[in-house]
Amino acid sequence: MNRNQLQKRLTNFAVLVINITESMPKSLTGKYFAGQLLRSGSAPALHYGESQSAESRKDFVHKMSIALKELRETYVTLTIIHQSQCHKNKTVVTEAIQECDELISIFVTSIQTVRKRGL
Repeated sequence: MNRNQLQKRLTNFAVLVINITESMPKSLTGKYFAGQLLRSGSAPALHYGESQSAESRKDFVHKMSIALKELRETYVTLTIIHQSQCHKNKTVVTEAIQECDELISIFVTSIQTVRKRGL
């Protein structure tokens, strides 16, 4: 997967997250998890974009690691939303969980590859 493909995938994921958050219930729980999901779920696309202008390999790994942390936080938030049945459309939440899991794997592999090549 090249940079443009990953950026597009992250952007599409952010849009999916936005759509999920916009359709969350307006209850206290819904608002809380919608806000949490919106922040962590949109951040990886932004951090990845920033990583493309990294000043060094070390800087690249740092920016990618921040994006990875946000993806892991998003995964947990989506899982809580799914298990609590806070969102009406379980299918879309399940799809988001699967995509998030795949993105986590891509980031882990990418970071490991750069580290193996030496910082």
